[in-house]
Amino acid sequence: MDFKREEIKEYFNDWIKENDEDIYPDKFGYYNQYSREDLHHNCFNTDYFIIGTYKANQWLENQIFNVINFIKEYEMDNFGEVTTDFSSSEKVVNMYVYIIGEDIVHEYKEKNNLW
Repeated sequence: MDFKREEIKEYFNDWIKENDEDIYPDKFGYYNQYSREDLHHNCFNTDYFIIGTYKANQWLENQIFNVINFIKEYEMDNFGEVTTDFSSSEKVVNMYVYIIGEDIVHEYKEKNNLW
């Protein structure tokens, strides 16, 4: 699903710019804060992408059911059960962004040889 993928990618790129000195090792090979393995967690799981029901509803536009189905499929494939609270549009948005963020981080690592 590519709904708002570019917006999420921009969010990630902005996060990278703000944290680049903490992501790449210094001249001695030490990381200041984030390791390459933690990029996804730190960008997409330590803070909310959207806060507030109104903002979340606006962000989802008319794609709420498509996004919910996408999340259900992801959670069943990865966890064997669905745990996201679909009565909260805020939680729906943030889980969707988390999932799309996995692909975005993977592409970034591949492009920048961060394996």
